[in-house]
Amino acid sequence: MSDLQAYISDRKKRDPEFAEGYDEGFRSFKIGVLLKQAREEAGLTQDELAKQLNTKKTAISRIENHAEDIRLSTLEKYAQAFGKKLKVELVE
Repeated sequence: MSDLQAYISDRKKRDPEFAEGYDEGFRSFKIGVLLKQAREEAGLTQDELAKQLNTKKTAISRIENHAEDIRLSTLEKYAQAFGKKLKVELVE
């Protein structure tokens, strides 16, 4: 376990408010990172993806950097632009 992981683990044990905020923030961050990685793996720029999705580059940037409230329909459009299907799971 890295020093950062150890710190986060310890802090989450000591501070329930931090733990709740951290987990939620990390999930949002992770979605944006996954979308950016998928776009880059598809060889698309933000501008090219924006044109495919009939939106603006700034909207793509906002989604990739602040994906905390993204619609499922938007995620489906992303997946289609990459020739993929969206899979949503509920996990414990």
